[in-house]
Amino acid sequence: MYEISADPARLDVPRIHQWLSTDAYWARGRTLAKQEAAMAGSLNFGAYHAESGEQHGYARVITDQATFAWLCDVYVAREARGHGLGTALVAAARDHLSPFGLRRILLATDDAHGVYAKIGFEPLSNPEKWMSLGLQ
Repeated sequence: MYEISADPARLDVPRIHQWLSTDAYWARGRTLAKQEAAMAGSLNFGAYHAESGEQHGYARVITDQATFAWLCDVYVAREARGHGLGTALVAAARDHLSPFGLRRILLATDDAHGVYAKIGFEPLSNPEKWMSLGLQ
């Protein structure tokens, strides 16, 4: 059983940095300073084992809390995968954002489309409208 919290005091920052900088394809090599800066400007969610309190998952949301949010850095510890924790973590972030009445929440993934589809995310209906600047 897991508890999901947006309390920044509970986050295990060294563990989150270790996960992302060594095991997440999108963040390999990210420095601790860069991770701390990213976290400081975001809403952060941790998933904690109910008995031990140990952090087993993380998700970060960049938002203006009015119209838009970007869900990123979703990570579940290897030993906790396969039990629905990733889906629960993303659902908790979505539910936390719900009162803001955001127009959209976006994300990008190479390999977890099924996790996000379970809670309502869909491919862009008009991807030709979207553009990006920077790494693809």
